[in-house]
Formats: sequence, structure tokens, C-alpha cells
Amino acid sequence: MELRHLKYFITVAEELNFTRAAERLHIAQPPLSQQIGDLEAELGVKLFERSKRPLRLTSAGLEFLKEARLILSHVEQATRLAQRVSRGEVGRLIVGFNSSATQCVLPEILTQFRDRFPKVELVLREMDSYNQIQSLLDNQIDCGFLHSQNFDRDNLNYTSVLKEPVIVALPITHPLVKERLVPLNKLAGESFILPVHHTGQGFYSQVINLCQLAGFTPNIVQEAVWLQTVLGLVACGVGVAIVPASMQNLQRKGVVYKTLQDETFEIEMVVAWRKEDLSPVLHEFLHLASLVQNSCAIPLPNT
Repeated sequence: MELRHLKYFITVAEELNFTRAAERLHIAQPPLSQQIGDLEAELGVKLFERSKRPLRLTSAGLEFLKEARLILSHVEQATRLAQRVSRGEVGRLIVGFNSSATQCVLPEILTQFRDRFPKVELVLREMDSYNQIQSLLDNQIDCGFLHSQNFDRDNLNYTSVLKEPVIVALPITHPLVKERLVPLNKLAGESFILPVHHTGQGFYSQVINLCQLAGFTPNIVQEAVWLQTVLGLVACGVGVAIVPASMQNLQRKGVVYKTLQDETFEIEMVVAWRKEDLSPVLHEFLHLASLVQNSCAIPLPNT
């Protein structure tokens, strides 16, 4: 039995006339009669009373009609669903992100994606750069927004979604809060607070590199897992911190953000995903991320 047999049967049952049914189906009447006969033979029951005029369904035919319509309805639903999945319109996407992403590109991407693909279930998981990479390799997330320089380029793809300047976060009592611009080399003797090296490897490394370009190696007195914690420690007077400019959206009491004199210092946020992942949902999400990436301008602190 094939789906066409069900379609033929339903059409004959609706028309109760083989000639009209054949015209609706755009086939000749004799082959249609043969197909219905073959279906009855396969089922082992009579579906129509042919001796009566007009044609009538038997009791078995009436019950079979109900089920045949349900089967075709389910097939049509499954077909539409499969087509929507192939277009990335339905499905599930697990997105990893770090704290910086929530202050810049991620909100706009998520808002637009939900508007365009409301049937896609979005699962968001906050984690540091190191754990995002591990989760990607372990198939625990589908993509991740992170600062990182150390990628498994054999297994992961990535693309830049944002380049933003870095700024300095100072305790409110620090003498440099009076400066309009802060030269990075003026921080050479300061105590620095950085993300934990193991977890925040990308941003940690970039801060070290920036300081070395300015002629010094930072004196790191404290590490923290999250940038929000870094800012909390700055407010406590533990030290100073170099942070992405987007973090100034977190108006933390006791912290003053200042623009660095050399505004060419930038860090890069990327979105990473597995090379072998061909999910249509992921493809649509990455396409949208590429459109949004340049629409998020990060202002510098007022000087």
C-alpha cells in the first residue's frame, strides 16, 4: 500500500463516482478502478458497494476513510515540519556566551532571531571562553560568543562579531579618575585584577599583550571568574582592571570608567561553532549574527 492508494480511495469516497474521481485526480477511470480493487484485495475487505447506485461505502469503508484521512493529515504535517526544519524555521539551538556578549551584540541578535524564528527553542548558557570551547567540542552547545585566541582550528570555525575598545576601570578614590584620558603606561605600577587565566584565557591573554605593547607586564594581584566580579573587586579598591568598553553598561557603585589615551587598543569577540555542524537553524543564526555584527557601536566613557 502506498500513499497514492489512500489519496485515490479518499477521492472516490468523496465523489462516490469513479468517473468524477478520475477527473479530479487527472487519471483515466479504468486504472483508478483497478487501483481501488488492488487496495481492497490487499486489505481483504470491500470498501465500496458497487452494485448500488450511487456508489456507497461499506461499513469497513467508512471506518477506513476516517483513518486514511488522519494518515494523510499526519503525512502532510510531517512534510511541512521537515521543510521548516530544513529552512531553519523550527528546532533547538544551544548558545554559549560570556558576560561581555550580553552587554553588546547578543541582545540584538537574540531579539531579531526570536522575531524571525519564533518556533526555534533558544537555550542560553553563560560560561567562560575555555568552557565554551570544551562544550563545543563535546557537542554540549551549538555555538558560543567568546573572547579567545586559542582555537581548535581543526574542528571549529569562528568569525568576528565585534571589535571593541578596552577601557580602564578604576576605584572611585584613584588619582587617575581626575584625568581626561589615561595613558596605558601610567598603569605600570598598579595592581591588576584579571579574569582567571584558565577560564578567561582569551581576554586574559589580550590584556597581557596590550600591557606589554605599552612597555610593562601587569602586576596581577587577583583573578576572578566573571568580569562582573572583577568590577566588584575594583569597587573594593583591590586594584584596577582593563575591561571591554561594553562593560561600562554595568554602572557599578564605586567604579569609574576612563578612556585609554591610545584608543587603538581593541579586543575581539567571535562566535565559534563546530565545522561539521550543518544544522539549518545554526546556519540561520550565524547569518543573522553576521548582519548584526556592525550595528553595535560601543561608546567610550565621557571624558
